[in-house]
Amino acid sequence: MPTITPFLWFDDNAEEAIAFYLSIFKDGKILDEHRHDDGKLFFGSFQIHGQKLMALNGGPDFKFTEAISLFVDCDTQEEVDYLWDKLVEGGRPVQCGWLQDKYGLFWQIIPSALGELLGDPDPEKSGRVMQAMLKMVKIDVEGLRRAYENRAG
Repeated sequence: MPTITPFLWFDDNAEEAIAFYLSIFKDGKILDEHRHDDGKLFFGSFQIHGQKLMALNGGPDFKFTEAISLFVDCDTQEEVDYLWDKLVEGGRPVQCGWLQDKYGLFWQIIPSALGELLGDPDPEKSGRVMQAMLKMVKIDVEGLRRAYENRAG
């Protein structure tokens, strides 16, 4: 069965970025490294949360954009807070659970509760959740639940 692996193009800091991601996702590991004769990483593969990714030191020709992001499905608000705080450090928050890390890569740090609440068959409840989410930068599960239940914050 073929696999699909995200391939990340960095200017010249792929090794630093990999180390950064592995410091955040504790189950991560380096899978493979290919180096130039001078020892600098050319490209390598690593794994976080069971997902294989590849990283290349390709030069300054291409930059990451919001058109591609890594989506992280979080079980708890604590997971959202931890990953958000670590990944946004040196980067910038965007909106609706999106952020750009210090290497330019975009992430969506999303609690699974968001999908559950947005998927409610009652359009009023799911609509309130959508409106609440659109006002958030980092997703707040309790704020979503208040909107769902039509409670003031």
